[in-house]
Amino acid sequence: MDLLGLLGQTKYIKLTFQSIISGLMFSDDEVTAAILFKLHRRGNWGASHTALDNLQKGFKDADLGKHGAKRVDKLARGLIRQGWIIPKPTSYGLQVSLNPKESQGIMAFMRRFFPEV
Repeated sequence: MDLLGLLGQTKYIKLTFQSIISGLMFSDDEVTAAILFKLHRRGNWGASHTALDNLQKGFKDADLGKHGAKRVDKLARGLIRQGWIIPKPTSYGLQVSLNPKESQGIMAFMRRFFPEV
């Protein structure tokens, strides 16, 4: 086969910058599992709590996308509505901890992304 015939059969993959970036970012489930794992690793179950702002720390901007801090905050508030995270309003900001009554569901969800839990 000649060179022109070979070039005619070659297929190209069209990759844009946006498609590459979106492939590298964490999904919402992965970020949610990381939030839960962070609270679990710190031992924040029940009465032991931490600031909601601390959940945003430890993520790289490239992993979360353009609005990373807002995304973590939105997912954490979704976990509060779901009942997996207990909110504790204080004068110095919102504190959160894992709900011990939902421990089975939380641990099962975390094991999907962190098998060593």
